[in-house]
Amino acid sequence: MKMVSCATYEGIDAKLVHVESTLTKGLPSFSIVGIASASINEAKDRVKSALLSNEFSFPPKRITINLAPSDLKKEGSQFDLSIALMIALDSNESDFSEWFVFGELGLDGTVKENIQLYPLMLSLANQRVVKKAIVPFESLEKLSKIPDIEFYGVKTLQDAITLLKNQESATPSIEQSQIEYPFYELKGEKYYYSHEYVDDFVDVKGQDVAKRAALIAAAGFHNILFEGSPGCGKSMIAKRLRYILPPMTSDEILDVAKLQALEMQEIEFKPHRNMRSPHHTSTLASVFGGGLSFPSNLATFH
Repeated sequence: MKMVSCATYEGIDAKLVHVESTLTKGLPSFSIVGIASASINEAKDRVKSALLSNEFSFPPKRITINLAPSDLKKEGSQFDLSIALMIALDSNESDFSEWFVFGELGLDGTVKENIQLYPLMLSLANQRVVKKAIVPFESLEKLSKIPDIEFYGVKTLQDAITLLKNQESATPSIEQSQIEYPFYELKGEKYYYSHEYVDDFVDVKGQDVAKRAALIAAAGFHNILFEGSPGCGKSMIAKRLRYILPPMTSDEILDVAKLQALEMQEIEFKPHRNMRSPHHTSTLASVFGGGLSFPSNLATFH
């Protein structure tokens, strides 16, 4: 049995998935098990075409791909490359279990960027479960900001096969780029801050008591409730609170970047905490959404 790792979503967090394969004697067949979505089952045709396009003789065996754990629903085309590699390298005796592999395959064997890849990698980086990852070459520029992971970019299926066959001599495709903001270090942890103030407290005239209360609340992460007549500056002060909140760790910056990626926004590794301004009559479902993937830890929010 061969194995590499990949990942899928459960709510907004990435969940580790082991891609296992066995090629046994029997009537030729190709099956993927482990609660795979339609996009993953369609991978069978993409994988077959990609392997044949790279002069690989598809083995006349019973091929079984298992996505473990089997009780977790998996979705996304990022599993294509993992599945193809498990079939192509079945006869190779090397151990690939330390590798994470992501990428969608074209019919000619090209490795394409997947829209889910970036937030998936951010989530995995926060969990610290991945050290080496094979990813589409197009994704390297963005992924280089993610710390503590070695990224190996590939353009084709053949590139990935060659890389794993020579994994001992493989070197990362890009150096890790640092978060480009000033920081101070405390007990080995870096805390990043910014001098950019899109909304500045200098615009608030008067309201000295309210501004001091906001400063105290921001410094200690305390709750604060503003009450007053319309137009006295409540919302104006609240919008400026995010710019005076304490500096952020790299993990917190990655969390914000992950949410930006999930919302299809441009990724910015800025040490600015998120600001949301829902109406006071908003319901839980209108703020957080609903459906089967509704995060269980939000169900008790009031």
